[in-house]
Amino acid sequence: MKMFFCLFILPLQILAQSFSPAEIKKMEQQASHVEILRDHFGIPHVYGKTDADAVFGLLFAQCEDDFKRVELNYIEKLGRLSEVNGKQDIYNDLLIKLVIDSSDAIKDYEAAPKWLKEILNAYADGINYYLYKHPQVKPVLLKRFQPWYALLWTDGSIGAISTGGISVNELKNYYSGVEETVAINNYKEEVPTGSNGFAFAPKITASGNAILYINPHVTFYFRPEVHMVSKQGLNAYGAVTWGQPFIYQGFNEHCGWMHTSSKADISDAYIEKLSQQNGKWFYEYEGKQLPVTEKIISIKYKEADNISSKIFTAFFTHHGPILTKRNGQYLSLKHNNRDTKGFIQSWLRTKAKSFAEFKRTMDMGANPSNNTVYADAEGNIAYWHGNFLPKRDPKYNWEEPVDGAIAATEWQGFHTVAESVHLYNPENGWLQNCNSSPFTVAGKYSPKKEDYANYLAPDGENFRGINAVRVLNEGKNYDIEKVIEAGYDTRLAAFEVLVPALIKAYETQILNSDTVYANLKEAITIFKNWNYRSGENSVATTLAVMWGEKLLRKIYSVSNSDDQVEKTKQFANTASAGELVMPLLEVMKELETNFGNWQMPWGEINRFQRISNDLDNKFDDTQPSFSVGFVSSTWGMLPSYSSRTFTGTKKRYGVNGNSFIAAVEFGKKVKAKSLLAGGESGDPTSKHFFDQGEMYSKGKFKDVLFYKKDVKKNVERKYHPGE
Repeated sequence: MKMFFCLFILPLQILAQSFSPAEIKKMEQQASHVEILRDHFGIPHVYGKTDADAVFGLLFAQCEDDFKRVELNYIEKLGRLSEVNGKQDIYNDLLIKLVIDSSDAIKDYEAAPKWLKEILNAYADGINYYLYKHPQVKPVLLKRFQPWYALLWTDGSIGAISTGGISVNELKNYYSGVEETVAINNYKEEVPTGSNGFAFAPKITASGNAILYINPHVTFYFRPEVHMVSKQGLNAYGAVTWGQPFIYQGFNEHCGWMHTSSKADISDAYIEKLSQQNGKWFYEYEGKQLPVTEKIISIKYKEADNISSKIFTAFFTHHGPILTKRNGQYLSLKHNNRDTKGFIQSWLRTKAKSFAEFKRTMDMGANPSNNTVYADAEGNIAYWHGNFLPKRDPKYNWEEPVDGAIAATEWQGFHTVAESVHLYNPENGWLQNCNSSPFTVAGKYSPKKEDYANYLAPDGENFRGINAVRVLNEGKNYDIEKVIEAGYDTRLAAFEVLVPALIKAYETQILNSDTVYANLKEAITIFKNWNYRSGENSVATTLAVMWGEKLLRKIYSVSNSDDQVEKTKQFANTASAGELVMPLLEVMKELETNFGNWQMPWGEINRFQRISNDLDNKFDDTQPSFSVGFVSSTWGMLPSYSSRTFTGTKKRYGVNGNSFIAAVEFGKKVKAKSLLAGGESGDPTSKHFFDQGEMYSKGKFKDVLFYKKDVKKNVERKYHPGE
């Protein structure tokens, strides 16, 4: 049912891209309508006559800062990573081509209204003008950007691909002809990412203005900090994913929005009953045999100095592509991994002037991957759990593949925002989401789980959510500084469960005469005296984090539940003494081996370093770095700093966590502070490559320059694109 073959096509070459005189003139004219002001941190403040002008300037500025990452994001979304990286990415590319059809994006661009087409054209022209003005920059693959590229994303999050629980390995096994059972592993070696969003109502702030806390947790240097303004009513500040034409997480004069990743069910795997008749494939549906749609997909890949191709025959039912064969059953995917309406929604929210306007963008229901935390100048705070929400028959288990042969499992339209899990202006005056359950979003004033279908909010609780509720319940009279303080709470709630279990096992199950007892005595004493907060000078933090990492695989294997808190409690209640104490001994031995002493303060081994802009991070123990007292949010810490060792290092270096962070107060005038991981520029020779490095390591924020008069007082460079 699958076929493929390889064909050598052409030598691998780098060809210069030329632009016609008419194209150049058009781009130069648009550039003259754009002014870019770089402030003393290198943040681009882009001013245009029109929205399209602002987009043109924004993309030009992004390319100045890190063209490599701009290009890579589109290579990935075009399903062309193999042309750069070789065979290793063939099946990642195949997945993309199965769930994102570029031809549909082209059709949507051609049918787009005039205002949208102008923005899309400006997006492509901004990048292409950068390439024209910088011939020394050699794209890896994309030498001319097309306006429809921006429509390959659904909601602005480059990684927001939903596969209904079907892994790339399953797809690979199926399409490579292996068809082996692939174990579904709930544990990830790399600690999962996430985000925090808090909103504070006027009733609990010192100024009587609403405040929003924006705290995405992503790979470092994944999103830059930008500001875009036009005379058509655009004035938005925040973070964009590289190559994105709109503010993804941020604010304008009237309101702000923070997205956290959602587990609301937005895609489904269907069990398809396929059969072959007279050499053609059919699938069963409502007692009828319907023809399977076949599609030839070519994946080009780099091999030595040549470009080769692998050809796949893919099959589709009306649900979507067949992605795998699991336990003898063909599985198709119904999804929403590309939708122009999502782009429109994302753009319009950046210009919303009120709660009513912002809610109208939410009513479009086009954001499949995110929850939204909101605050505005009118004093409103709000939370929406998910947005694109298919309506289904609740009698089926939508966490598992469902029968694709019956109409009863079809989506029954879509839930309205009113039917989704949401909350407006709760009595307690605050809202939080940390990729956690929406049923704790406002403490005891949260929505009730029993009021909603399970598939609308299958999210379990995590320790960040537990900690956020505790912290916010304790606070009042919030201002920006106090909001940042709350967002940087260092309590490690997971160890409030794990450490007592360790101490109990040590004291009740290990004999005093046992050498293990003596070897652990001092470490146990350190844990007994610990306040469960991380810190640069804390030995307990070092022991706890490294010990906890050795426990994660067993913790996550306790059950299939998504509830991190329950998994951890179950493990703590059932783990043997050996399962708890032996990993700690291993940690102490490793520290002794690497540093000559197991009593290592956390900040001495947990570092922040940026010495190159390589996509695969490079670190060096002999090079300067900053001490960091933060840890991964896995352990309940609100700020996230995920670190690990690398080949050739004994110290740990951060790669993921807090990225762009901001606290924003809405009143007659917007006041805000922000912080960016490392720096704005991807150029190691730029002073803005790592000028926020020490600030970031300490959680020290800078003032946001939102108004042009303030930008002008702190301007480092003023220019038109191309100058």
